[in-house]
Amino acid sequence: MKLYVTRHGLTEWNAADRISGITDIALAPEGLEMAQQLAENCVGRGITRIIASPMHRAQQTAAAVSARIGIPVQTDERLREWDYGSFEGQPRTTPGFPEAKAAWGCKMPGGGESVFQIVQRTYNVLDDVRRLYPEDTVLIVCHGGICRVIDSYFHDMTLERFMHFFMGNCELREYEL
Repeated sequence: MKLYVTRHGLTEWNAADRISGITDIALAPEGLEMAQQLAENCVGRGITRIIASPMHRAQQTAAAVSARIGIPVQTDERLREWDYGSFEGQPRTTPGFPEAKAAWGCKMPGGGESVFQIVQRTYNVLDDVRRLYPEDTVLIVCHGGICRVIDSYFHDMTLERFMHFFMGNCELREYEL
């Protein structure tokens, strides 16, 4: 089974290097263009199922692919971005943010999620995809934090690699399930 994973198109917060987790913002004009380019890139890959985060930026990205290849979008709440708590909307250089990300068993301050929580829900999605759609070629449209966790499902990661993992907007990665 083949799995493709992509991060949504560019948002204004991405462009401003702000921490964007559960704030449900739309794609910037450049992000809409990126989604159209991603859609073209998906042509001919044999994608038979699109599963997306419920967040607006992921839904807009998935909709562009759906319109181009004629596959409906299935939404999975578990693919929503990491809840960064009080870091939400702050610059990525905010003091304490890297340390909070590295404290895997601790929730983000201000009511956010821990790494363990996002790993559990993301791994559960991947296990379900493997079990429910073994004959499909699946595209998952999600977020940077979720892409990081998906990559850890397929590759052993040191804390350093996990902390520095980056996936560009509308970058497309391929995995074998």
